[in-house]
Amino acid sequence: MAYSYYPSYPYQNAAFWRTLVVLYCIFTLVHTTFSTPPEDPVKCVSGNTDCIITSAYGAFPDRSICRAANVAYPTTEAELVSIVAAATKASQKMRVTTRYSHSIPKLACADGDGGLFISTKFLNHTVRADPMAMTLTVESGVTLRQLIAEAAKVGLALPYAPYWWGVTVGGMMGTGAHGSSLFGKGSAVHDYVTEIRMVSPGLVNDGFAKVRVLTEITTPEEFNAAKVSLGVLGVISQVTFQLQPMFKRSLKFVMRNDLDFDDQAATFGRKHEFADFVWLPSQGKVVYRMDDRVAVNTLGDGSYDFLPFRSQPSAVVATIRTSEETEETLRDANGKCAAATLISATLFGTSYGLTNNGLVFTGYPVIGSQNRMMSSGSCLDSLEDGLITGCAWDPRIKGEFYHQTAFSIPLTQIKSFINDIKSLIKFDSRSLCGIELYYGILMRYVTSSPAYLGKETDALDFDLTYYRAKDPLTPRLYEDFIEEIEQMAFFKYNALPHWGKNRNIAFDGVIKKYKNADAFLRVRESYDPKSLFSSEWTNQILGIKGNVMIVKDGCALEGLCICSEDAHCAPTKGYFCRPGKVYKEARVCAHP
Repeated sequence: MAYSYYPSYPYQNAAFWRTLVVLYCIFTLVHTTFSTPPEDPVKCVSGNTDCIITSAYGAFPDRSICRAANVAYPTTEAELVSIVAAATKASQKMRVTTRYSHSIPKLACADGDGGLFISTKFLNHTVRADPMAMTLTVESGVTLRQLIAEAAKVGLALPYAPYWWGVTVGGMMGTGAHGSSLFGKGSAVHDYVTEIRMVSPGLVNDGFAKVRVLTEITTPEEFNAAKVSLGVLGVISQVTFQLQPMFKRSLKFVMRNDLDFDDQAATFGRKHEFADFVWLPSQGKVVYRMDDRVAVNTLGDGSYDFLPFRSQPSAVVATIRTSEETEETLRDANGKCAAATLISATLFGTSYGLTNNGLVFTGYPVIGSQNRMMSSGSCLDSLEDGLITGCAWDPRIKGEFYHQTAFSIPLTQIKSFINDIKSLIKFDSRSLCGIELYYGILMRYVTSSPAYLGKETDALDFDLTYYRAKDPLTPRLYEDFIEEIEQMAFFKYNALPHWGKNRNIAFDGVIKKYKNADAFLRVRESYDPKSLFSSEWTNQILGIKGNVMIVKDGCALEGLCICSEDAHCAPTKGYFCRPGKVYKEARVCAHP
């Protein structure tokens, strides 16, 4: 989430106004309890026909509009089978959409305008809970918040999950979503799944649709393909999770300087089960998450309602966005850095939304049950208030609009990568303040997975969120530094991208990085020989046909290409294609 302030105009009270706006934002974050929930990402001209879809943020990386002839909202598996059968019989292209559409790339897009969106919005029921076997079976449209709550009702817990609870079970499975841990089977949600029910296209003898039941024992190859599927195998109908007895966590945040961070990052995840970091490289600081499992009878009733995921007044969000736009226009690096320093200190001082009793924070450690500590997103949990308040990124208001770059670097290479970033910011210590306005660089631990498109090795996942202009031809302040980190990660360190985040260049040749890619493609061909669930985008990232790069004037500004000539940047605005400062092979849009 972004926090920005009045730019540093040369007048006496600039610091006062920045402080006032920050404190007001924090006050509203803490005290706002109502909000307008997001609208359906699918919008149709008439009923369920002539439809378009966008992401939760209002735009895909290439800003294209994705269309389909129809949208279907099945409420049962039987209805889903009927929908897939009818579309298969008609050779109609299909893509699955979720309740909130939080994937940034074009995974929800069908080819052309004659396809079908299949929304899992109403496939949101619990099928069965088995406390003795410690399993829970749910439909694929169940949100992470529902999954956590349903497990807690029978004394069970999902051990690891993303921090944002607005994602769905099918969405998590489709993109390989994860939390942070090197313990157990690791932090990926799909590695705690024991059974998947998938509805795929069928032959005439199948009635044009086939329900497949996949497990690690009975169908290991198909199961490992379906665990991270990108939506190209069909529609996940139901998922069974292997859960654990409810437990509590003991959590505290500690801020330190980053002098020895390169060494700490490689080992810290072995010391704390739910360890992660927020790195503030321009400030030379790191926030360490010391977070461990404790017995369920340990005293404490803490909860974590992450401040940036709470509702915010739309007027305040608009003011913050306007301020950052002004800072970008004026190239006000000092203003951004002052704001970043203040917001980092304020969020740390308010424990990021942790409370010891659900109401107030009284001190560390905060001890609470797993279902109250692992994920949050209260801006979704609200009644309509006419957009007076809402999630800060809701595209219906003038709010946050940003890029996200997310990738995993093997632990064996972490020290070198962190030192490369440190070397880069020595050229200008203010260069990454823009990322620190959006919380900082979030770093989470992941482990190797048997999923064919899952993580290949134990690694640290880096999440960078940063300003995106409304005009695609408008360059960003210090954009060459972020572009160099992005290219360094993907091409020097061969990083794996998060399937549900990133700009186009992250997926250039990506399928070659997965040792089981051929096995995945064999399953795809078997399940959907006519490629009805595939799209131009999935064909590009799977290396089947085409390339994700879009080469045109200004393409490097949005990560649609790597610049090879000045026209790919913004030469009329003083941004030219230049080699990287540390990673010389990089080509970035730099302002002299």
